[in-house]
Amino acid sequence: MTWRLASHAATHAGAVRPRNEDALLDRPDLGLWAVADGAGGHGAGDVASAAIIAALQVIPPGLSAAELLAQVRLRLGAVHAELQEEAARRGPGRILASTVVVMLSRGEHFAMLWAGDSRGYLLRQGMLSRVTRDHSLVQELVDQGTLREEEAESHPQANVITRAVGAQGELELDKISGRIAAGDRFLLCTDGLFKTMAEAEITAMLAGGADAAAIVTEAVGRGARDNVSAVGVDCVA
Repeated sequence: MTWRLASHAATHAGAVRPRNEDALLDRPDLGLWAVADGAGGHGAGDVASAAIIAALQVIPPGLSAAELLAQVRLRLGAVHAELQEEAARRGPGRILASTVVVMLSRGEHFAMLWAGDSRGYLLRQGMLSRVTRDHSLVQELVDQGTLREEEAESHPQANVITRAVGAQGELELDKISGRIAAGDRFLLCTDGLFKTMAEAEITAMLAGGADAAAIVTEAVGRGARDNVSAVGVDCVA
């Protein structure tokens, strides 16, 4: 290989909310990156997102791709159970939950796992593609053809997610994998970013060389009403 992966990360409470319930992981030494967004409205979302990142943070180095993937699944499953137990202790109807998107890399390959509406993007040769697919009510409506994609972000139920770590039932993680190419720029982000900036604007910033901090700062400057977090992973010569 004639390239390496370089990463950068930033998080901010946003322009409105007093507390940041997002958390992120930037571990190029492990080939592991993640963002987690504590589910709004349930209380203690920051506890849930922090628990996810803490569990991933202590994965040991030197694992093969298969071992790393297994560890991520194992640890997210354990956090899912722990959050459900803690919610039960706090009383009926309580939920401690968080979305998550994780990126792993080994050699020329990457994989992403996710639950909820935190997203993974890939900018390749100037074109931005959404690697992940939201687990949300509005995405289901789009898939059914009853809602147009451009209407989804402004829908009154745009914040309703259908999967999360800590939510009721079993944890379901989607996974996608692919090859890394020279010049690729990956971006993991919480919904506070893409609900503030259009994908065309995110594309322009990534194509112009902006890092995670610059992108987060731009979203906050535009009055982001939610916490904003981003982790960038770049394939550089």
